[in-house]
Amino acid sequence: MARWQWILRQFIRKLWVRATLIGALGVLAAVAAAVAERYLPWRFSGSIGADAVDSILTIMASSMLAVTTFSLSIMTSAYGSATNTVTPRATILLIQDSVTQNALSTFIGSFLFSMVALVVLKVGAYGPQGRSVLFMMTIVVIILVVIALLRWINHLTLLGRVGETTDRVEQATQAAIDARLDEPFLGGRELKDPATDIPDGAERLHAGVTGYVQYVDMAALNAQGERSGRDVFVLAIPGMFVYPNSVIACLGRASTAGEATAETLQERIRDAIRIGTRRSYDQDPRFGVVVLSEVAIRALSPAVNDPGTAIDVIGRQARLLSKWAEGPRLREDAEPRFNHVHVVALTSRDLFDDAFRVIARDGAAFVEIQLRLQKTFCALVQMGDDAFREAARHQSRLALTRAEAAMTLEDDKKLVRSVAGSLASCLDHAVSTPAGK
Repeated sequence: MARWQWILRQFIRKLWVRATLIGALGVLAAVAAAVAERYLPWRFSGSIGADAVDSILTIMASSMLAVTTFSLSIMTSAYGSATNTVTPRATILLIQDSVTQNALSTFIGSFLFSMVALVVLKVGAYGPQGRSVLFMMTIVVIILVVIALLRWINHLTLLGRVGETTDRVEQATQAAIDARLDEPFLGGRELKDPATDIPDGAERLHAGVTGYVQYVDMAALNAQGERSGRDVFVLAIPGMFVYPNSVIACLGRASTAGEATAETLQERIRDAIRIGTRRSYDQDPRFGVVVLSEVAIRALSPAVNDPGTAIDVIGRQARLLSKWAEGPRLREDAEPRFNHVHVVALTSRDLFDDAFRVIARDGAAFVEIQLRLQKTFCALVQMGDDAFREAARHQSRLALTRAEAAMTLEDDKKLVRSVAGSLASCLDHAVSTPAGK
């Protein structure tokens, strides 16, 4: 994804942008009706009275203002509910919801259309043909409002609910995983071992600020590498938390250019690695996995005590990791798009830690949680490569250790041990089965 595409995506996701655009269209439509009669090639046989249009516009203006205010209060309540019952990190997905934004923007646009049309109508700027055009536009706006209201009413039954919000988080995480599988190293080359693969004398670039890496502009990094003839080694991938002295990238060999040119190159590379105060779902599959884990541990808290939601999250994590187990979709001999950029890999061990460690910790005393975890590990250990299977085994051992330390009933411990013990037979089956079968 190019930098301008990422910036544009962040921009158009904001509610005020869509509301402003549709509101401007409403104002433009009301003004256009006043000048339309000068350019229309035909004439309407009938005439629409000013009073008829005035009454309709008055009703629309007053009702749309009330509907918009009510919808905003409902939306705010839904955000608060999601923050309290799910996790604050999931609220951003509700704010970016297209159905909500379209509904509110339609209500605001119709309100502005009605107000502007009333003003123009009162000053007598509409002629007989203009009033006819305005009447037809008003009918179209009413139809759009009715459609938006029906969709909005149906949407309100789900907005802010735990299941619907976790669906959004899973979908966002799935999209990030799909993008990473398509380009495992963001379109660059793999940096397997920074300690050995980065050449001696490489120039280190520090973050200079504290925050999360949100986005890496691979095209810009590759362009700087081509221009300078130096490979760029990216050590800070999206999702990492960096400090001012953290090394985020290295430049291949020592520069022979002047000091000013070298400083300019460093600044451009820093600009290509966007660092902010919050994590983003776009290039960071781990963030979505972490958010799902937060949903589970909140459900396991004594105040909520909802193991069913935690079990549901474990199933979602299993779906996401089974997709990750499919591995990169590029051919081994495929040439990377950005030859001059080397990027560290996202490891299966990190994904497993994010997905299951805290759930196993907070659910250590819940036999139903531990059984579901061990069954999930038994299924996942039959997928993926050796690193993926080892990550599943590692989490299984950790979960079993936590369960034995937290559970008080020996029968529960035996039950969990028996399921965890079947992991070896699952692994034997996986080893004897060819990959992809």
